[in-house]
Amino acid sequence: MKVLVVGSGGREHALAWRLAQGGGIQIYATPGNPGIASLATCLPVAQTDVAALASAAADLGIGLTVVGPEAPLAAGLADAFAAQGLKVFGPSAAAAQIEASKAFAKSLMRRWQIPTADFKAFDDSSDAISYVRRSSGRVVVKADGLAAGKGVVVARTAAEAETAVADFMVRRVHGPAGARVVIEECLDGEEASVLALVCGERVWPLVPVQDYKRAGDGDNGPNTGGMGAIAPAPLPGGLMGQVIDQILEPVAAAMAREGRPYTGVLYAGIMVTADGPKVLEFNCRFGDPEAQVILPLLQGSFADILLDVVDGRTPPLRWSTGAAACVVLASGGYPGHYRTGFPIAGLEQVPQDIRVFHAGTAVADARLVTAGGRVFNAVGLGPTLEGAVSRAYAGVAPILFDGMQYRSDIGRGIHTVRQAELASAPGGTE
Repeated sequence: MKVLVVGSGGREHALAWRLAQGGGIQIYATPGNPGIASLATCLPVAQTDVAALASAAADLGIGLTVVGPEAPLAAGLADAFAAQGLKVFGPSAAAAQIEASKAFAKSLMRRWQIPTADFKAFDDSSDAISYVRRSSGRVVVKADGLAAGKGVVVARTAAEAETAVADFMVRRVHGPAGARVVIEECLDGEEASVLALVCGERVWPLVPVQDYKRAGDGDNGPNTGGMGAIAPAPLPGGLMGQVIDQILEPVAAAMAREGRPYTGVLYAGIMVTADGPKVLEFNCRFGDPEAQVILPLLQGSFADILLDVVDGRTPPLRWSTGAAACVVLASGGYPGHYRTGFPIAGLEQVPQDIRVFHAGTAVADARLVTAGGRVFNAVGLGPTLEGAVSRAYAGVAPILFDGMQYRSDIGRGIHTVRQAELASAPGGTE
């Protein structure tokens, strides 16, 4: 079967790698990257040119398309492919609004009583600034639209909130994504990410993940697209059941009943509060770098699992015992201004048991160079979380490029994930 992977980052490299482990799979990618090119035929088609992508997929006889980033989904890729009778693992543009518009997602949760922080949405910057000046305590300011994971500011003071509103709505640092903002109460607790495969009202949860959004150690610095992740996340007993019963199944049902049936992977970013789990955000695709720690633990044919979901069949989810950890190697200055084009050294010295996914690389003058904010993902596996973390950092050590930065605390200070906890993961273990 021919499978097309849409995207160019570390997540898409991980998707292509996992698909390649199945027999009889011929992989194409658009636009891809140098790492993906070792596994797939890369096509020079822009990932948001959905008409051109659908035409190319039809010409090639693609049997399944797997979409990595959110922008092509919001642009209607699944709709364009469906119009040509092509199978896509990913939601329609209408269903992708659950990520493409924070205001839509929050209003949906309010209508269906899905636990989340209280909020207000604003289309006028003056009204938003007046609101934050009247607010007591911390607030979170979010750009309504897609901002590559960087459109969120946790404001400790009214002044910080005002600055965020002005950045988003007046200075338009994230372009049209900031034309509307959502301002919500700041929740306290521990963050976790729970992803699920979804077809209509049917939900099949994956192992829980903890990701690391802040740029610096100790969760300091600005928000990023993600600086690392671990799986399975050691969630409190019973929490996974609460997330399924109170969040994942209700939101899938809500989308279906409002005429936006969802197919694909649904990502719930949650805060575990004293009052139980509450939704921070929904994403309409695999997280990056969350996918990089989920996929190595998933057993069986990945293509068959995705096809089962698309066709409405129950996928056979089986999980390896053990844990996975991912450390992101980023360009100096990321997530702010950074330079690219620096030569990369040391990849050939990375131990063979460690996966290094290309996130922002290119080939220039026959040399591999940096080409993005996040450059590589080093992924380690182990029987325990400590073992997985140790292997991930062993993969980081040999790699060198100018300005390279990474967090040194991924997966550290967290209790070991016990085998009993792993055995309770969705679908069981093997």
